[in-house]
Amino acid sequence: MNALFEGLGQKDADRLLKIARKETVAPGTVILAEGENAGRLLLLESGKVEIQKGVGGKQAILGTIRRGDFFGEPGLTGGGKNSFSAVATEACSLCIFDELAVVTMVEKYPRLTLNMAKTLSARLRASNDFLKNQIEMQRVVSNKEIARMYSLVQATQTVNSSLELDRVLELILQEALRITEAERGTIYLVDDAAKEIWARIIAGDEIREIRQPMGKGISGYVAETGETVNIPDAYKDERFNAEFDKKSGFKTINILCVPMRNKTGKIIGVFQLINKRHGTFDFDSSDEDSLKAFSINAALAVENSRLALRMVQTERLSAVGKMAGTIIHDIKNPMATIRLYAQVLRKKAGREDISPLVDEIILQIDRLLNLAQEVLDFSRGVSEMNFQPVMFEGFVSDVIRFLERDFEKRKIAIRQKIEYHGEVEIDPDRMIRAILNIAGNAADAMPDGGIFGISAQSSGGKLTIELLDNGTGMPENVRKRIFEPFVTHGKKTGTGLGMPIVKNIIDEHHGTIEIKSELGKGTKIILELPLTQNR
Repeated sequence: MNALFEGLGQKDADRLLKIARKETVAPGTVILAEGENAGRLLLLESGKVEIQKGVGGKQAILGTIRRGDFFGEPGLTGGGKNSFSAVATEACSLCIFDELAVVTMVEKYPRLTLNMAKTLSARLRASNDFLKNQIEMQRVVSNKEIARMYSLVQATQTVNSSLELDRVLELILQEALRITEAERGTIYLVDDAAKEIWARIIAGDEIREIRQPMGKGISGYVAETGETVNIPDAYKDERFNAEFDKKSGFKTINILCVPMRNKTGKIIGVFQLINKRHGTFDFDSSDEDSLKAFSINAALAVENSRLALRMVQTERLSAVGKMAGTIIHDIKNPMATIRLYAQVLRKKAGREDISPLVDEIILQIDRLLNLAQEVLDFSRGVSEMNFQPVMFEGFVSDVIRFLERDFEKRKIAIRQKIEYHGEVEIDPDRMIRAILNIAGNAADAMPDGGIFGISAQSSGGKLTIELLDNGTGMPENVRKRIFEPFVTHGKKTGTGLGMPIVKNIIDEHHGTIEIKSELGKGTKIILELPLTQNR
């Protein structure tokens, strides 16, 4: 006997069932829809039905109706609109009583009213308990969300407390570790020009820069695709490189990589977090969401730092330009007078041993003026190229003539291997300046003397010039930043503009420059220039 007919005899129950309309429905059928007109009582003969209610934009399951149970809201028991939905989760056979049939039934069998009241009362208590649980769960979720938002506000304030890029990256990493409760992590930034991602890590007492191509490894993949990667078991992912674990003895368990996007959605970096704390827990969706929310503020801090650096460099370049302009203005006339007197002396001296000395005076005066003018032009962003075809061998001879007197004093031998003897179209004055800047750095890297080599060869319409020394070399982090203004290494003097000027000159010649260097083993600089300029 089902709950609706409890207390009735079998004959009465059979008589009532004959009043009902029989219906069969397929799984997934909405038998009753919340908000539609009520008025029916349904008895489930077979199958299963879920009672659902809309809560917070989602359908919550209030309970399950099984074989022999009844449901519905006829006018007698509720009236108005359905307060819930009923959905078949299996194929169901139903006995359906319309509102008039229900009224007739309860008039003849008052016991039915008691049965419906008992069942509806139990369901009401269950619904109240369900709603209480939902409210409590929502309270917990809301508190967690408030705590997460407060944490993000703290993180934002922290990472914006500095404008020095290395410090900003350190703060971003600290906050990312705190937000996700990760054991270790790395913040990579995207180098669009090199198509690489890079990070600075502490190796002993030195900050070392590491780089890898876009698309390589897990972080490179995230930087290239913009996908979030959450790996519960790192060693089961083919993109994971276990070499670091082998060298350090550290054990990577799980990894979370999230792209760092700025306010326009552009990927400027990658968060890589390793090993969720608290046992064997994995990173979850809340960790992903927290990092994504933090991403915009972290990216803003990075971009502010870069903007501040550019502003400082611009101000410093402006100051250098003003200084160079003052120098040129103050010394141009005296130097021109000295140069004129030197030329008169050369004509009147007539002695072979004096003429070369006078020529050297004139040469050094021109060199000094050109140097000051070059710094001035660079600081102002001005360049005027004077391309002309020159015999490369003669050009190299001029360069060596500039260098050999100074290099001889510094016990530096010059070795040359010139395999190209034809013409090259260059601005000879500016190209000499570029090579002299490189040679000056090489000399500074060989304080006790050494060897400076010049070699050249041509292939495919290109001239390749290699300039090398066996000096102290430079660390990787300096090599990568050597073309930034005001970056110097191992010098007590200097403006830090020598190599940026070299890069500018090579770019204006539509060429390329590559630097290979290793601490203690010297430096090689490779210049590649077109033999002719297509203007």
